[in-house]
Amino acid sequence: MENKTTRNVVLDIADRPKFGAWMGLSLQHMFSMFGSTVLVPLLVGMNPGVALFSSGVGTLMYILITQGKIPAYMGSSFAFITPMLALMSTTGYPGIAQGIWSVGLVYLIVAIIVSVIGSKWIDYILPPIVVGPIVMVIGLSLAGSAAKNATLLQISTTKSVYDIRVFLVAIATLLVTIAFNMFLKGFLGLIPILLGIVSGYLIAIPAHLVDFSKVIAAPWFALPAFQIPFLNYQPSWHFGAMLAMAPLALVTMTEHMGHIMVLNKLTNRNFFQDPGLKRTLAGDGTASIIAGFFGGPAVTSYGENIGVLAITRVHSVWVLGGAATFAILFAFVGKLSALIQSIPGAVIGGISFLLFGVIASSGLRIIVDNKIDFNIKRNLMIASAILVIGIGNAYLQIGSTQFSGLAVATVLGIMLNLILPKVAASEKELTN
Repeated sequence: MENKTTRNVVLDIADRPKFGAWMGLSLQHMFSMFGSTVLVPLLVGMNPGVALFSSGVGTLMYILITQGKIPAYMGSSFAFITPMLALMSTTGYPGIAQGIWSVGLVYLIVAIIVSVIGSKWIDYILPPIVVGPIVMVIGLSLAGSAAKNATLLQISTTKSVYDIRVFLVAIATLLVTIAFNMFLKGFLGLIPILLGIVSGYLIAIPAHLVDFSKVIAAPWFALPAFQIPFLNYQPSWHFGAMLAMAPLALVTMTEHMGHIMVLNKLTNRNFFQDPGLKRTLAGDGTASIIAGFFGGPAVTSYGENIGVLAITRVHSVWVLGGAATFAILFAFVGKLSALIQSIPGAVIGGISFLLFGVIASSGLRIIVDNKIDFNIKRNLMIASAILVIGIGNAYLQIGSTQFSGLAVATVLGIMLNLILPKVAASEKELTN
């Protein structure tokens, strides 16, 4: 067992709590990630049970790769929703799977590079002026999807119509979720998304927007609807799918490193040194590869779970491992998966208004916190190109290979940052 270096901590990294405390704390962590983790597959059209399963298995693998030294949970990532939505309508999940594998592969390649030459180069190619606008694009490019869910009622597989009930339920869901965010504290303050989904669901019932038939028909125990290559489908080469998602891995790495920094402060450790950034990146990448193998979305570390660590002051990886175990077990509850899938689009739309806006605002916060000066033309050019190309989805298509607007914006932003001079010629004239 490691020496305790964190003061005033109820349980340290390697400490194993008693069974009752372990169950309670583990369930807290599971519920903190539950709402966001199941929302991603609902938005894309995947099975939420598979997402729970892959997040649990991915978390256990992450803990193993990081040698049981980092208390982190891997949940569904929102960063890849836009390309996954596009791929679901063209290649189906097989293309998404290859995109997710490419994301994991990028993480593994970067982990190898970091182990050889260090990590300073990441900050060089991904400064705040690139990362901030890209994160804004991730949130804002999904605004149309949120608005569609919040206004249209699907009456058949091919037809949707505007329904005032859908809009009112969506707005009510948004408002109660905002209220939960603003007025709840403690553990309840960490699960406003889950509480918002539950509240929206209850509001949607008297509005006759909920269909319980599949929930009633579903068995209590059922295998999740896995999408395993060679078993559920025959993989074929989707090079465009890989190119649509792989560049975004560079952006989510900055989020990953940010979470590690917070955990460093929280636990009074330096995880960049022990077990090392190479292991944390390898763990995150391997978790996504596993998710893609079973049919889930790409995963990433969750800030909600870090919040639970801060409140409980319990930093035990045993607790995070317990949360992962419960997620795996819940994935096999057939009625739970059916209940999640019965959540109406109105509720998803209302939650999405807030979630996607928070993502976009997080990008803006990166720009503000780093005091990016838009009076400097270089910064203005980079941000402008990224925002319009990404939000407008100006995709590049070469033959049957399509690069999403988000991927194009990411690559272009990185290139502009590396190529453009620090000071424009006209700015030099003004200073002379």
